[in-house]
Amino acid sequence: MKHNTTLWFVAILLIACAAPANAQRHLQADSIAFVNAEWHTDTLDGFLYRHCHFQQRQLFNSNQYFSIIEIPKGSKTRLRFVADSVLTTVSNFALRSGALAGINGSYFNMSTGAPVCYLRIGGKELGDNEPGRNDSINRKYYQNAAIRLLPSGRPRFNIPDSNRLSERNMPDSNVMTSGPMLISRGATVPQRLDRRFVYARHNRTAIGLKPDGTIILLVADGRSKQHANGLSLPELTHVMRWLGCCDAANLDGGGSSTMYIAGGSTNGIVNHPSDNGRFDPMGQRPVANAILLVPSQPKGSSTALKSLRPNKDNTATKPDSTSVTQQ
Repeated sequence: MKHNTTLWFVAILLIACAAPANAQRHLQADSIAFVNAEWHTDTLDGFLYRHCHFQQRQLFNSNQYFSIIEIPKGSKTRLRFVADSVLTTVSNFALRSGALAGINGSYFNMSTGAPVCYLRIGGKELGDNEPGRNDSINRKYYQNAAIRLLPSGRPRFNIPDSNRLSERNMPDSNVMTSGPMLISRGATVPQRLDRRFVYARHNRTAIGLKPDGTIILLVADGRSKQHANGLSLPELTHVMRWLGCCDAANLDGGGSSTMYIAGGSTNGIVNHPSDNGRFDPMGQRPVANAILLVPSQPKGSSTALKSLRPNKDNTATKPDSTSVTQQ
């Protein structure tokens, strides 16, 4: 009996040791598939728009659809936070602001439209981090990514301390808290795997920053078994790493995940929001806030909003492979 028990223990130990190696091999294969896929790229005014549809379960053993905006450091554009007391679609936020592009922002109460994470726009505080059921002092686990906009409209990322009100002390005029934080100063931020929100696959929206100053805005579609399965937060972290981000934060997702580009489609939506249950651009969910990309120059300047157009050679382009990490 002792001999059998020993064999059983050795077998379990071998399986446990093999699992990380197998997982690493799968991730390496996934990263190669991500880089070598047929990425379609459009060069627009001040940014690149990339999109790709993985339809053969070659990424995380699943189908995925990604929409990515890359904004180089020298772009004559800026990010802007916008919000409304009445729930509004991302496309409406964008049209009202004359935006070049936009994504949905942070979490909100779907009944009241009130923010459930800290939000400050133009120096005006619009919401605090909602307290937990049994803890009014410490922030919830997902409220740990503070996105600050510099006067230039470029983002900076912080992990605030545990006090849910600490963002009030930040001097910036524009602060949006979301989360969880995925990557901070090049290091992967550990996630709470006891939360289904973290390990289940959903539509996801994320914002990141590369070491060279390039801003990444990403939407991964989901809730479509045939077309796009969505990502867990660890999977989203890998994707943001493969895109070269040294900082990255998760934003509101699920049915809220939306990407708008001026002229990108009938309503400007280039991904497939899931609130209508179909894989098309028409399923936008009204949201409480958004992150827009607007021209740096005031309205009436020479900067024009151009319609989405293909590259001159109409060929697909891969993401910059020099910024992709094999992890």
